[in-house]
Formats: sequence, C-alpha cells, structure tokens
Amino acid sequence: MKTKKSSRSRKPLAEISRTSGDPLTQQIVPAKELVLRPAGYPLEVNNVPVNPLLRIRDEKLFSAYAVDQWQGIKVKPNDYLFDQLLLPDFAFEVVSVVPTEAHIVSETKIRLVEPPDLIPSKGKKIGFADVIGHENAKAKCLIIQKYIADSSRFAEWAPRRVLFYGFPGTGKTMLARALAWETQTEFFYIKATSLIGQHVGAGADKVNKLFEDITRKKPCIVFIDEIDSIGLDRGFQSVRGDVTEVVNSLISQFDLVEDQEGVVVIAATNSREFLDPALRSRFEEEIEFPLPNYDQRLEILEKYASTLPMPIEADLKSLARRTEGYSGRDLKDRVLKGALHHALSNGLSSLNESTFKHVEVIKSLKEKELYK
Repeated sequence: MKTKKSSRSRKPLAEISRTSGDPLTQQIVPAKELVLRPAGYPLEVNNVPVNPLLRIRDEKLFSAYAVDQWQGIKVKPNDYLFDQLLLPDFAFEVVSVVPTEAHIVSETKIRLVEPPDLIPSKGKKIGFADVIGHENAKAKCLIIQKYIADSSRFAEWAPRRVLFYGFPGTGKTMLARALAWETQTEFFYIKATSLIGQHVGAGADKVNKLFEDITRKKPCIVFIDEIDSIGLDRGFQSVRGDVTEVVNSLISQFDLVEDQEGVVVIAATNSREFLDPALRSRFEEEIEFPLPNYDQRLEILEKYASTLPMPIEADLKSLARRTEGYSGRDLKDRVLKGALHHALSNGLSSLNESTFKHVEVIKSLKEKELYK
C-alpha cells in the first residue's frame, strides 16, 4: 500500500497543548491510556466506503503508529482524531482517556475497540426449561451441547449449521440464547440486514470480518436472524436487491465452519421455501418451530401471568382455547399486555374477563399469515 505523507507538519508539544488564552506555561497532563473507535470518513468521495473495516495486525505497533502522529494533542472522551498517514482524514472517536482530559505523549498506550455489533454477550439467564414446547429442537440442541463440551469427539456427528424455521414469535431466538446459556458460550446475535454493505465489496468484508472475530472467541453460538431478508432465491433479485456478494460470502464461511471446532451457526427464517438453494443446502438440520398447542398455550399464559404487576382473575383455560393460532409472543404482547394496558387505562385493580374482550380467535393458519 502506497503511503501518503501528511501535508501537515507536526507542531511542537508546547504549541499544540496551548489553546487561545492559555499561558505558555500550561501544565502538560500525560495520558496513560487512550481507547479509540473507528468513526469513518466525514465525506463519501468517488465511492470510497465511508466506514471501511479495519483490522489491527499488532496492537503494540498500532499504538506506536498513533502516538507518532498525535503526540502532544490534548484529548477527552467524544473528541475525534484524524489519521493523516495511511488513511488521510479517516476519523477515530475517543471512547475513553485516562486521565479524563490529557495529552498524548510517547508513553501513552493507544488501543482500538471492536465495533459494538461484534461484541458477543451471554445475555440474561435463559435455560431450555424456559422454552415451552419444541421438544425436537431441544433434543437437537442437547446434541450440540455435547459437541461444545467435547468438540473433537463429536465434530463429525453433531449439527453445526442449523436452520430454525417457523412463524414469528415461536421461540427461535429464545432457544438459541438458551443453548448459549446452557453451554456457557459466547452468543453472537446478528440481524441479517446488518451484513449488507453500502458499496460493492463492503457486505462481503462485513461477513468475513465477523467470522474472523468469531473464530477468536470460540466456542460460540452464532445466531443470524431473518436470514431470508438477504438469502432469498436469486429469482427474487428485484425484491431482495443485489446482495449476491453477501450470500456468497456466507456460503463460503458456512463451509469453513467445518474446520472451526466449537463454532455453531444457527439461522432463523419465517420462509425457508424462499431461501437460495445454495445457501439452504449448507444447513445440516432444518428444525421447525410450530405454533403452540392448547396445553402449551396454557403453560405460556400461566408463566407470563405469574409475572404480571396486577392480579389476574380471568379463566386462563378458556383463554388458551380461544387463542388457537397465537404464538408465544402473541400471547404475551397481544393478549396479556393488551389486557394489562386496558386495565390500567380504565382504573381497574385486576385483569378480569372484560379486559380480554380484544382477543379474537384466529380460525386458520391462513389467517395467521396476516400477523407475519
């Protein structure tokens, strides 16, 4: 890469540290540590990506590089520093500095943080027991759990690329989080649309960087939600837009998962039949998440009703019978939450039958399609 030398000459430390009105003898406060976050270019010029993906090859080397050009500058959180050497005018945001307002000196340690959407999290405690129904999916997750515990032994026998499919709100994300919690592994939650880049090549770079980060944090569970939003059959090009590069990169990375012990990729979709065949063929297992039956609906209602901030006096068995076709999320958000809001807005002291008048029986799964 050809280095562009900065046209800006470095000012002496004393000159940089002085601001208008400050005495010449202003005290220099050395920064011990400075944390930066890539902020991108202020303008888009000739299709150059505003936010190119950066990869630090050597943290110590990056720190020396940064100090070399910014030594003497006084910084505080939320300030911006502009690179003038390899990436002229590329901005870095100051995340933190110790002390809070200090000068960059030769001894300052400077490091770069990962973008927020690549930071994994185990999230709140959710176990398999919290997921009502879906026994087949849980059984598959138990096999994956054994693989995580002993990757070398089960590498060839456990599903590591799995597709969850079914109506929205049936527990696909919840079970994936439960698997991460039960195995105490890192959990990457990714919205498929976040992998689309603004420019040609940017989407593929996002996918590749994501999987590079994942391999450094294994064992881990990678959950790609709404994969149909980018992985539609190529016959639907006009609907999905040109995301071929993203799909191709995903396919390549899925193939490489076989060589990465401890990495499990789970994708979720409401419409598996519309997925690109090449992408769909990479999944070793396709697991359906059906709508809950009567017993499961009753259990879900009882579970969420126990956490309501108001007593419930309605007949939950009757409510379970009337809500055929509802998902678990529907039961919580549309049924119980709707009743609670009605009670609160009308000054009621409990949830009685009158608060559930908004509940209507969905007569068929075709009608359920309206709630996608």
